[in-house]
Amino acid sequence: MTGEVAVLGAGMHPWGKWGRSFVEYGTKAARAALADAGLEWSAIQSVVGANTVRCGYPGQVAGATFARALGWQGARVTSVYAACASGARAIDTARAQILSGMADTVLVVGSDAAPKGFFAPAGGERPDDPDWLRFRVLGATNPAYFALWARRRMALYGDTAEDFARVKVKNAAAGAANPYARYRSPVTAEEVAASPVVADPLRLLDICATSDGAAALVLGSMETARRLGMSRPVRIRAVSSVSPTSPRTTLDLPDIATDSAPPGTPASDPFRPSIARAAYEEAGLGPEDLSLAEVYDLSTALELEWYEDLGLCGPGEGAKLLREGATALGGRIPVNPSGGLASFGEAVPAQAIAQVCELTEQLRGRAGERQVAGASAGITVNQGLFGHGSSVVAVR
Repeated sequence: MTGEVAVLGAGMHPWGKWGRSFVEYGTKAARAALADAGLEWSAIQSVVGANTVRCGYPGQVAGATFARALGWQGARVTSVYAACASGARAIDTARAQILSGMADTVLVVGSDAAPKGFFAPAGGERPDDPDWLRFRVLGATNPAYFALWARRRMALYGDTAEDFARVKVKNAAAGAANPYARYRSPVTAEEVAASPVVADPLRLLDICATSDGAAALVLGSMETARRLGMSRPVRIRAVSSVSPTSPRTTLDLPDIATDSAPPGTPASDPFRPSIARAAYEEAGLGPEDLSLAEVYDLSTALELEWYEDLGLCGPGEGAKLLREGATALGGRIPVNPSGGLASFGEAVPAQAIAQVCELTEQLRGRAGERQVAGASAGITVNQGLFGHGSSVVAVR
């Protein structure tokens, strides 16, 4: 187990489609995190920004962009990108700086201003870029891949469209109580079934939207937390950063084919379960120790997949766990008490940071109607393109 770092402060800008600059969203989230920590901007020794590829050069040097927006004061700046895992990678970078003694206080910021509709590739001709090829060759948007995973679950495990709808109903109920969520109305299974088909079998309400939003954390050493009078801060105990150990045998974003491998070669250690496993090993705990989980529900079917990858149940048992009510608020292991991407939509570099903001509020006992009783340990998990696996364990 590596050393722990303290969450000194957490802040967010509400998700939505606001039509303004990602810098504005990120700066507001950063100031909220600083206020929550009780620190002035001048006390921050390092800024780590999670990059966005949709906002020009400022988005690709996010650390410097936010340091400049807050007012240059000499802090170290770092900018990281790992697609959907960018926020977790930014947290891991900040943690490494603190544990190595490079900084005692680090501000982590992720923010995005998303386009209307599905994400599309950047402009230009790039025939060696799989993300460009899948649009040009197949016309495959993200929901096409989400639908493949849904069909796979239906074929292997007998999951149904009704099971997928239950995920949306659960997450919408939680999101209705979250002031930062974009969608804050309960949803019925009948409303999910009546929404338009996007990529069969998934309907519009099965798929997360694209959103504007921002989240920020102030992380610090345990000594800094004590100096600030925080006797029991939320602590980040583990950050997993793994990649596949064997060829991929299932089609996943953004590829148009599986990896080449000798016929019949089994995956020695499947990628997605290994993400959480590495975090558990580093944190010295297991799924039985968790109070809650925040997972990357790009679609309703993918949330069920994450239940199994986290070890909350066995392979193929995700829908059963859901039907039992175990993953709802008040259940044995609430999943996405924030409302998840179903209620927020995806603001790519901010989302993994927002997951940790939710863990922080829950572990502090400040989540209001969404509060998980007696929360003491939580995990986040997400997967970025090209084998970026990330998971964060926080405890109190």
